[in-house]
Amino acid sequence: MTAEPLGSGSDTALIGRFLEMMAAESGAARNTLMAYASDLRLACDAVPGGIATASRDDLAKLADGWADLARATVARKAASLRRFYAFMLDDGLRGDDPSDALPRPGTARRLPKTLSVADVDRLFAAIAERLAAADVAHADYRLSALIELLYGSGLRATELMSLPRNAIVSDRPFLILKGKGGRERMVPLSDRAREAVARWREFVPAGQPWLFPSGKSHLSRIRLYQLLKALAADAGIPPDRISPHVLRHAFATHLLEGGADLRALQTMLGHADIATTEIYTHVDSKRLVELVNTRHPLVDAKRVRS
Repeated sequence: MTAEPLGSGSDTALIGRFLEMMAAESGAARNTLMAYASDLRLACDAVPGGIATASRDDLAKLADGWADLARATVARKAASLRRFYAFMLDDGLRGDDPSDALPRPGTARRLPKTLSVADVDRLFAAIAERLAAADVAHADYRLSALIELLYGSGLRATELMSLPRNAIVSDRPFLILKGKGGRERMVPLSDRAREAVARWREFVPAGQPWLFPSGKSHLSRIRLYQLLKALAADAGIPPDRISPHVLRHAFATHLLEGGADLRALQTMLGHADIATTEIYTHVDSKRLVELVNTRHPLVDAKRVRS
């Protein structure tokens, strides 16, 4: 049986096989697969004859067309094509790899937005004020549970929204989550978070599958954003400074500043690569200087000499 000739007509089939491999062998998440598919199909449209048989010159010309794109976008597109050609090489579909003609711009490590401990205290003070009102609404108990889980456990928005009604129980101080790529991780739960969830669950019907239901499904990411921004406004924090991801980052940053181990934090956040955790958990320069001045062995030696 002869192999299918490589040409523009086979690009679609090859991309499909590549995506299947990424899903099965690398455990790539759905959003990652969609990004690969988009990048590769756009490249197919831009390269005469398609990408399966593209030469180094073809890819160099393709990269020239990326001149006006952001550096991060160029890095992602080039990475998608490199993975694709590595797949072709491994499967014997090509005897060469033309992707060395693609640029390697790298990406700038932008520090994500975060909140100070004082900012977080203001958020919880605003929630406490709502819960202390004589006419406290059911939605305020829900908001309390949402914030406790976002900041107290560092959950992703999608993980939080899709929690089953009985995922959190009062006598178990942790939660088992399946995150990106199907990887499971254990997430610690504070006593405060479990208490807040228990109060809110009293208003969730027993037959309801979701902890945070809305209509026929669960609370949407958009609605979660709206609730957070409204709370920020009540707390005197500019709404554009807050999001579910900002609270997740604040969780990580504040734990690290409190002395948490980076590897433990990587596990709690569900990061496959420690480098990702390092980006999420920056420590400001003042704290680094303070650590050196107070914890370095030479500090103790200096004290002894004096």
